Amino acid sequence: MEWFNVFGLIFMVLILIPNIIFAIKCKDGFDNKWNNKYVEVMEQVGRFGCFGFMIINIPGTWFGWRSDEVFALYLIVDAILVLLYCAIWIICFKKSSVFRALALSIIPSILFLFSGIMSRSVLLIIASVLFAPSHIMISYRNAK
Repeated sequence: MEWFNVFGLIFMVLILIPNIIFAIKCKDGFDNKWNNKYVEVMEQVGRFGCFGFMIINIPGTWFGWRSDEVFALYLIVDAILVLLYCAIWIICFKKSSVFRALALSIIPSILFLFSGIMSRSVLLIIASVLFAPSHIMISYRNAK
């Protein structure tokens, strides 16, 4: 099952858990103070691309890990990034700040880009390049 990345699925589920909890506890959600439709569309396309390509490997666009050592590095670094992301959510859950906004946008951006590079997934790299700058910019603008 080279087309399915179970570890990518696990990492995605773990990243989504604090976001789901936030959505349940804060029913009003989050107020988008900066309306730039082009950046928002780029963020959403990148976001859903990253979610999908972390889990699904499209043949011909995904070339796998170069070695077992690279795969181990992928697992270790991704696990650390996911733990860091969840820890920041827990620590800063009730504190809205620029630090929280940037940390919670930079960490998944690094996770997606790193995962794409390590797994040699062209589509994940493209999606993360769309997602990262737009997500970080939107998060920063809304936190100011």
